[in-house]
Amino acid sequence: MSFAERCGLNSRERETACEQLLRQVDASGIELVRLGWCDLHGVVRGKTIVASQLRSALANGIGMVSTLLLKDSSDRTAFKVFEPGIEETLPGFAGASNFTLMPEPASWQVLPWTEKTGWLQCQPYFADGRIVPLDSRHVLQQAVQRLAERGWQMRCGLEVEFHIYRFKDPLHGQDLDPSHAAWPGPAPEVSLIHPGYNLLTEGWFDRAEEPLRIVQRTAQALGLPLISLEIELGPSQVEAVFDVSDTLTAADHMVLFRNATRQSLRRAGYHATFMCRPPFEHIMSSGWHLHQSLCEISTGRNVFMRDAAAPECDARDARQVLSDVGASWLAGLLSHAPALTALCTSTSNGYGRFRPNAMAPQSILWGRDNRGAMLRVIGAPGDSATRIENRLGEPAANPYLYMASQIHAGLDGVDAQLQAPPATETPYSAGAATIPTNLADAVQALQSDAAMCLALGQPFVDYYSTIKKAEHQRLLQAEDAQEFHRREYFGRI
Repeated sequence: MSFAERCGLNSRERETACEQLLRQVDASGIELVRLGWCDLHGVVRGKTIVASQLRSALANGIGMVSTLLLKDSSDRTAFKVFEPGIEETLPGFAGASNFTLMPEPASWQVLPWTEKTGWLQCQPYFADGRIVPLDSRHVLQQAVQRLAERGWQMRCGLEVEFHIYRFKDPLHGQDLDPSHAAWPGPAPEVSLIHPGYNLLTEGWFDRAEEPLRIVQRTAQALGLPLISLEIELGPSQVEAVFDVSDTLTAADHMVLFRNATRQSLRRAGYHATFMCRPPFEHIMSSGWHLHQSLCEISTGRNVFMRDAAAPECDARDARQVLSDVGASWLAGLLSHAPALTALCTSTSNGYGRFRPNAMAPQSILWGRDNRGAMLRVIGAPGDSATRIENRLGEPAANPYLYMASQIHAGLDGVDAQLQAPPATETPYSAGAATIPTNLADAVQALQSDAAMCLALGQPFVDYYSTIKKAEHQRLLQAEDAQEFHRREYFGRI
């Protein structure tokens, strides 16, 4: 029996897809295949095999050390896997045991920035064939299934801000100096690709066009639904906007986009970082704005859309724009916002973004087309593009957890028939409940949110909290917070 059969992956459709892929690889002259898996922090890890081993990998997977699921953002293992009690805390992880990465043949990509190399997305399984429940992609798959049971699908569009810099010395920089190697090591030395503070200026786009062309060509070669590349306000800050797709596809696209962007740009002498606040005095924070709506699987109809405004509603009532389901979904996102923050802004670096008058949220509010509110409602009665934009996230967040959190919070609002408060017109005024101001407080809010713990599963919440608390504890112990962020994130995410 193959390991794929033990995992229940031996469907006729998968077997056909595997055979088609093997023929394609033979015909194309592919020499190497990267088997990638997205870790808790949204970073792609995995192994590279020679093409002749692909048939075996599709049938039986490839081994990975289980501690890859237990790493904090500095790549340190946050659990004591060699001590008594670990089997009770994390069944299946004792002794840094082996898991098996199983490739998904439908995820096949030929990487455009390197020679004769393919890429396959994988998910981890225990030796007995059970999927590892702590895997973040599996967490989203479970949330998607909750929606499917109601006949719904979530659709997501991505607006991703990030920074691109030029390496001062891509071959012999300080981060590659053996005498400076550390855990984590020094950040690379860089210069800007545009000086900033001229939002959407064509002249700045022209200065940054070389790296942006690399981003464009790479994204399109991978089949990603790129709409636009834009100059953001901050120095060296840019934005990529993607068309809508179903939730799981959108999350997969985000993982692939970040991974491909960093690698393709580095080969050309550029450094892309998705950390929220790069470690320089004059920067603007980057956000990841997640546009979301529900549609009926059977008809494609937008569940958030109203045919007409609800009677006796003023302009600040959510039911002026959103259906009753959409208004309750909005209320669920607001109700669980403190807990969601831990999953949407998942690094200690990201909390410096929540400040007034920066087109980033500070308080737990919603608004009609208001970019200062945490949730921006866009649309009108009869508008099939009616949607909610969540502005809470940072671009380094794990996309599977970001999107799963929206589903669980939204569904809780629907099930409880929650009503959203009136829309804000002054999102930075005093008096409203505020977003958690640091990672530890956000994690505590997640642990205290009974509905989110039930939806995500208490074992996952405990696991996630342990790893994120380890990250926050290292920040507290650091002598220099900016240097901590520089080493922890700038060269890595």
